[in-house]
Amino acid sequence: MKVTLKVWRQANAKAKGEFVTYKDVETTPDTSFLETLDILNESLVERGEEPITFDHDCREGICGMCSLYINGHPHGPATKATTCQLYMRRFKDGETITVEPWRSAGFPVIKDLMVDRSAYDKIQQAGGYVSFNCGGAPDANALPISKEKADLAMDAATCIGCGACAAACKNGSAMLFVSAKISQFALLPQGRPEAARRARAMVAKMDELGFGNCTNTRACEAECPKGISITNIARMNREFLKAKFKD
Repeated sequence: MKVTLKVWRQANAKAKGEFVTYKDVETTPDTSFLETLDILNESLVERGEEPITFDHDCREGICGMCSLYINGHPHGPATKATTCQLYMRRFKDGETITVEPWRSAGFPVIKDLMVDRSAYDKIQQAGGYVSFNCGGAPDANALPISKEKADLAMDAATCIGCGACAAACKNGSAMLFVSAKISQFALLPQGRPEAARRARAMVAKMDELGFGNCTNTRACEAECPKGISITNIARMNREFLKAKFKD
């Protein structure tokens, strides 16, 4: 099959970017989208042109680095999948595919399709961890944690911090990411001693970095490759309000 790729090219953070169209890129239905970009880059290098810069690492849906906006969807048209898990069988032969970097003030473009997602790291560093020594691994039944709460904490912990939620949100909100990182600790007894400090610190850092507010459009939940629920946002708001009342 052959496709046309309309790709955003931008030399650096300060340069003015534009779409560049590459016609008749040969690929196969069983080829992943990132591999198709690899094929295009090989042809560009052979022609002496600058290859397209894009982020990737594990290519197994784990790291979240493959942050591409494809045909108007973060990570592409596949649901609950990252870009590296997207295969060309999702597209038609001869189709024109538009590829962009994340469109969010919190993720400035570095070059071409690569953006700076370090804002999420800064939010995590502000308080998304347990700072005291929990000791060795206890027996499975030593801590009284209900299966329901354990499952909810594990669901929240599956967030890979890819940034699709902020990229999908019309306000550029990072609340789904922050709420997932707060929830994964707030639901467990190990995370309760620092719950108030964690909620205050992470929300404050999110606001400081210029992310927008949540208006419950649920675009974040719909586009999240791990299916993180917006119920985590409600939990984060409760944790934050409780922390403020303590103050």
